[in-house]
Amino acid sequence: MELRNAYPGTHATSNAAFLSAATSKWTESSDYELATTADQIAAAQLGKQTRLPSLELAMDLLTVVGQCDNGYACVYQNNLSWSSPRTPLPAEAHPRIAFERLFGDGGSKQDQQAELRRKASLLDGVSEDIARLRGRLGSGDRRRVEQYLDTVREVERRIQKAEAATADSQLPDLDRPVGVPALYADHARLMFDLQVLALQGDVTRVITFQLARETSTRTYPEIGVSDPHHPLTHNRGNAEMVAKVAKINAFHVSLFAGFLQKLKATPEGNGSLLDHSVYLYGSGMGNPDVHDHVNLPILVAGGAAGRIKGGLHIKYKEPTPLANLHLTLLNKVGVNVDKFADSKDTIKELL
Repeated sequence: MELRNAYPGTHATSNAAFLSAATSKWTESSDYELATTADQIAAAQLGKQTRLPSLELAMDLLTVVGQCDNGYACVYQNNLSWSSPRTPLPAEAHPRIAFERLFGDGGSKQDQQAELRRKASLLDGVSEDIARLRGRLGSGDRRRVEQYLDTVREVERRIQKAEAATADSQLPDLDRPVGVPALYADHARLMFDLQVLALQGDVTRVITFQLARETSTRTYPEIGVSDPHHPLTHNRGNAEMVAKVAKINAFHVSLFAGFLQKLKATPEGNGSLLDHSVYLYGSGMGNPDVHDHVNLPILVAGGAAGRIKGGLHIKYKEPTPLANLHLTLLNKVGVNVDKFADSKDTIKELL
């Protein structure tokens, strides 16, 4: 599959086009413009049924502004989701803030911090409501509620542990918000667990997660890769560098696979959360060494409540717009649109 509208080939346009299949306006200033992304088209309809229309998450603290890539504003590289052509939606990388957004009482940041000082857990504030709910449920539903609340408490405990471990640190990782787990894998698993809780509690039905940022200089010593990620991708075929990139890619995919296993292990209706959801995993960059946007690595997981046929490997003979997949997935989740960006058709194999 390809992102024709992502050209000229840059990291900024790659990230911006992944969910929009649109051309980024070339600008370094605040007059940036893209298009509404597929997730936000879904959120406009599905979000009416949940407390949060959508949830945007990331792994890095993105504070860079101005020009980031060949004259393109940093906003294209920093944001996956756009609710309109002029409105990018910032992603949250801090587990505590994401947790409070899902389960907190709202209000300003200062209000939430004051509330946290008064409570050992955010769940303490709804203990009476939970007790009343238990009294109206059967034994099976009570068990499910208890399991869910236990998971919420465990995630909150892990967040508190990470915050305690980094509270006195004098050398914070500039790419990592203070108060998150020191290891990349632990941070990623925590962010994935928050997504499971959000879906399980029907807090939101639309989530985006930037697992790895374009032009990232992150290293991965936990898997034996001490070289920065982005420079490794410009390897000119060097076998050692290619092997290290493959190792990073496999690491990322393994984290996503673990997330899918949790969705599969979480009961939902007559199946699991994985059976009733659909996730798109991939990148807007094909071969990063030459900055192209063809032969994209794309994976679709989940059953969409029986609407998607799985177990397929689809390889096209001719370049096919990624927008075809976005159009197909939108229709599969009940958001019926006739066309998305440069789509030409739906993907029949998934029907």
